[in-house]
Formats: sequence, structure tokens, C-alpha cells
Amino acid sequence: MSNAIVLNDKFEANGDVALPAKFAEINSHNLYLYAKSYLAAQRANTARVKNRSEVRGGGKKPKAQKGSGGARWGSKRSPLFVGGGQVFGPTKRNYVQKVNKKQKALALSFALNAQAENGSLFITDSITVESGKTKDALAILNKLNQRDTLVVVDTIDEKTYLAFRNVKNCYMIEKQEVNAYLIAAYHSVLIEKSVFESLTKEA
Repeated sequence: MSNAIVLNDKFEANGDVALPAKFAEINSHNLYLYAKSYLAAQRANTARVKNRSEVRGGGKKPKAQKGSGGARWGSKRSPLFVGGGQVFGPTKRNYVQKVNKKQKALALSFALNAQAENGSLFITDSITVESGKTKDALAILNKLNQRDTLVVVDTIDEKTYLAFRNVKNCYMIEKQEVNAYLIAAYHSVLIEKSVFESLTKEA
């Protein structure tokens, strides 16, 4: 059973809370499938070439069929010529890899459990920076002493957004944006208690 670290209002360690025991039994392959699907969906999918039916020109036969001593030329649009069509080049395709809802939930639970096992899942009642100053957001993150941090809150208010906006190696999201890939991609997760309870309850 893995434990998440509970922080007080000064963002100092103040105990821990156990994750559901079933989280430890989840196969890591669920996270692999979700991460693969998530990254595939991020692809721009803009690579595309023109084949010989789409390039300009080629209306007239370039030279006589016979008599030149060379090969037959039917069209300048052939891939053999400069400016001709491309053979087997990239075209627009569907990169979507479907992952069902159950696997998504399992992947998220596995990612949360992995962070807890590493001692890098932190829970606090509220994450707000009323001053809106970046130095105050940095003060919070420095207490965690982690390389990078995903900050998860129920709702982002304007002042807190301004405070965390320019902080390096930190990304703030709301509850509805949480997914297994983001949880796994960061070295630590700082999450509000209400969101944590919601995620573990839904799982």
C-alpha cells in the first residue's frame, strides 16, 4: 500500500494518507496504452506530399515514343523527373488509438500510485496565491524540493494563475484536465485534497 504525503497550510509535511490497496495491483501496461494513445493524439498530422496525379504539368508527351534510343517518357509528372510526383510519401492519416474508459481509469490510478510509491505525491487543502506574485509560488514549490511539479487544483483563480504562470518546471491544471500521462510525466504532483479524494473515489 502506498502513501501520499499530506501538507499543512505552510506546505510542510504533516502526515500521510494511504491510497486504495487495489491501486498497487494494476498492471503498468494500462499506463503504456494510455500514454501511447495520448501522444498519438498530439501529432500535428500535417505531413503530406503530392503524387503524380496532383502535381502540375505533364499534359504533353515529352518526346517521341521511339527513335531516341532511351526509355519511353509518357509524362513529366512521373516520379523519375524533377518536379514529378512523390512515390509512397507521407499523406494525411488517422493516428487515433482508442483506449476504453476502464483502461483510462486504471492508467490514472496506476500513475497516482507510482507517484505515491516514489514519495512525490503531495496533498494539501488549498493551493492559492492571493498576492499573484511568482516569488510566492516559487516559495511553495521550493519546499517540495522536486525537479518539476504538476499542480492540480479544483478551480484556477486569476491571482494563482498569474503566480504560477512563469514558473519553470511547473504546470498547473484543473481537475477536469487530469490524465494519466500528465501525472506520470512529472517528477512530483501537488494536488488539492478535494481533487485527490474525487480521483480516488471515482477509481
